[in-house]
Amino acid sequence: MTFKKFFHSVLSVLFCLSLPAQSAVILQYHHVSETLPAVTSVSADTFTEHLTYLQEHDFKVLPLNELLTRLQQGESLPDKTVAITFDDGYKNNYEQAAPILERFNYPYTIFVNPKLIDEGKGYVMSWPQLRELAKKGALIANHSAQHDYLHRKLAEETTEQWQARIKQDILSSQQRIKEEIGHDYKYLAYPYGEFNNQLQDLVTELGFIGIGQHSGAIHTDSDFSRLPRFPASGFYSTLDTLITKMNARAFPIKKLIYTDSVTTEDLPQISIQFNMGDFHKSQLACYVSSVGQAKLTWTSKDTVQVQTPKALGKGRSRFNCTAPSIKHAGSYYWFSQPWVIVK
Repeated sequence: MTFKKFFHSVLSVLFCLSLPAQSAVILQYHHVSETLPAVTSVSADTFTEHLTYLQEHDFKVLPLNELLTRLQQGESLPDKTVAITFDDGYKNNYEQAAPILERFNYPYTIFVNPKLIDEGKGYVMSWPQLRELAKKGALIANHSAQHDYLHRKLAEETTEQWQARIKQDILSSQQRIKEEIGHDYKYLAYPYGEFNNQLQDLVTELGFIGIGQHSGAIHTDSDFSRLPRFPASGFYSTLDTLITKMNARAFPIKKLIYTDSVTTEDLPQISIQFNMGDFHKSQLACYVSSVGQAKLTWTSKDTVQVQTPKALGKGRSRFNCTAPSIKHAGSYYWFSQPWVIVK
């Protein structure tokens, strides 16, 4: 290689490395408690450890509305951008999480179930408590009326009846949040992280962004009816593994093909067409929860078919695909496909 070619090659690499990020990560929490179910909880000490890592490693913690608006508008974000979210609005968010977040001056979002608040359930925050947090900068958003499985039809319920019922659930919950808090952010965190094609279509039709619980980073070309978040509680709260997720990048995906996230097929598969360039095909690895390594078949230079080698059991499962970035040392691309296997 001549010196001129070498010089231009170095300039090209430096330019790519200096570009603002197109990816961001949303973290998902439930309880900050040492007495509630460990699977959905982190202790106050562990939660503080997470925030300390973000602070000491120069992460930009943005309010969820700013992050999503900028991505939808195609704007670049600072590298290492993160948003913090909580599901269900538990009282320990007010008692334990909020004071810690306030010390770090970090914004956050709480997804609540308005019907449960109106019924005075003792384990969730009250409207006055939520208003207090909102005045300090917390965003309050929609998690459905009472945490039902929104994609499920009732016995003998038609598709039209289901659509009307779920539309009423989402919009009435949104109205209650607007009445009590003043917020009208059209974000819906799917209860249990479960959604199917029909629910995604309905959420989009209502003008909402749909947010799941499957792992992965987000970027400008993400499907805003099924945005991923990294769970950071319970088994997933260990900082050693969470660091990799905090630094994750969104795969540049041209096309994603699958039948439905909620399916009777116990051997589901997906086809992913990538914008190639920043990872090696040989380093793409996909895993099936509770099964092991997935079968990968490259059907073209940029398209891979991902299959489970073993039938999935009833309930929730995932395909998790990762590959190390070529340009960003220590950073991994991450994509997750959630499944709900039903009879």
